[in-house]
Amino acid sequence: MKRLSLATVPVLLAISMVVMLMSRPDSKGAAPPRFAPSTLETLAPAPRALAEQIVKVSSIGLGGPYNPLLRSPEMGQRMFDLLAYLRWKTAVPHRLNEFAILIVGRQWRSQVEWFAHAPIALKAGLSQQVIDDLKANRRPTAMEADEAAVYEFVTELSANHSVSDATFARAREFLGEQGVVDLTVVAGTYVTVAMLIAMAEETVPAGKEPPFKAGDP
Repeated sequence: MKRLSLATVPVLLAISMVVMLMSRPDSKGAAPPRFAPSTLETLAPAPRALAEQIVKVSSIGLGGPYNPLLRSPEMGQRMFDLLAYLRWKTAVPHRLNEFAILIVGRQWRSQVEWFAHAPIALKAGLSQQVIDDLKANRRPTAMEADEAAVYEFVTELSANHSVSDATFARAREFLGEQGVVDLTVVAGTYVTVAMLIAMAEETVPAGKEPPFKAGDP
């Protein structure tokens, strides 16, 4: 077997790198979506009925978790109905509910969840400073007492898979028993949403900047 000269090795390595880059789904580093983008015009009747409901309320159209959910329209409809309750009918005040969603979005570093919900949380009354601290992966320093109760509850439940008596009591003081149950479900459901987004490799709408950049904490 003929041996390669030392001078040949760098050339072969360079060729190998070029081949690897050319064989990637996108040589710019962004893989194509795992599920083709959905449009109302191309959907079958069952997912189209769901999609028509989604576009009425979604700030990201049929992107994010909705694109994979349309592949399972019956389950997708049930998830959509649950999200409708958790967004607009929950016992948790809107500002605190959106804060809980952002906490989960930050834990998962979910570009889509943060992109969609940070503006809603701000409009609902959550301060820009609290949002900025959370985005920087810091415990917010300017939280109201009820916001701190939600932060501790969601963070503790996510990290420890339990909540202390003191944390539970503080959340119940502000939210009541129904609110504590609804808060738990909103946090768990948005973990599911983050999982769907991550699995499908969905990202923010075309032309929009992702909230989290490479190198961010």
